[in-house]
Amino acid sequence: MTRIDLNSDLGESYGQWRLGDDETMLDIVTSANVACGFHAGDPSTLLETCRGAAKREVRIGAQVGYNDLAGFGRRFVEIPADELTAEIIYQIGALDGLARVAGSSVRYVKPHGALYNAVVHHREQARAVVDAVRSYDASLPLLGLPGSALLEEAERAGLVVVTEAFADRAYTPEGTLVSRREPGAVLHDPDEVAERVLRMVTEGTVIAIDGSVVPVNAQSVCIHGDSPGATAMAVAVRSRLDAENIDIRSFV
Repeated sequence: MTRIDLNSDLGESYGQWRLGDDETMLDIVTSANVACGFHAGDPSTLLETCRGAAKREVRIGAQVGYNDLAGFGRRFVEIPADELTAEIIYQIGALDGLARVAGSSVRYVKPHGALYNAVVHHREQARAVVDAVRSYDASLPLLGLPGSALLEEAERAGLVVVTEAFADRAYTPEGTLVSRREPGAVLHDPDEVAERVLRMVTEGTVIAIDGSVVPVNAQSVCIHGDSPGATAMAVAVRSRLDAENIDIRSFV
């Protein structure tokens, strides 16, 4: 039976500013990429999200990012490698403390936003992320884009790597994500997204933005929790995969 993990970015509300429907998403996904307070998420929100994940036995991942609340972590930051490593250790530790109070723990790490895109090619920052994970807990898997510098460096360092694909993001012919600044970068139709994910999972391919067929090697599929209509897309994806008897469970 074909197996896949579904993950989503959660815990991204801040104070009275609410983003996404974490409760609904936690009923659908098997892994939760929980913000760590640097790009989004205040302590109360993060604890509540961890409690919701623990209650449902959804695996908690530390979604680490640049220290950029104003930009939601979507702006590249030129930062010395040792500082980036320290900031990521800090984020993992903070979320792990909240997760443990909630009855769970951090089970994997995934970069967020601009950091995620940077470490596809930026090898110095990729090594900084790897150094942070290895220093904190070398048993934690790293979730990232297939073929990225991040996963190459992680494998070289002996870490477990998990490849992912994106349900609602357009792909370039090279297999990277189309920049959010470009038109058509984010998909919105639930049925289209559901069929796309089914193809990723069963055939290992996706149609790129230019119409070409691109191979994808995914152990997990991300459904962004902050996209318009995210819950409708998540419901459609889960229903479509369930209808095909796909085994949906976490990679850890």
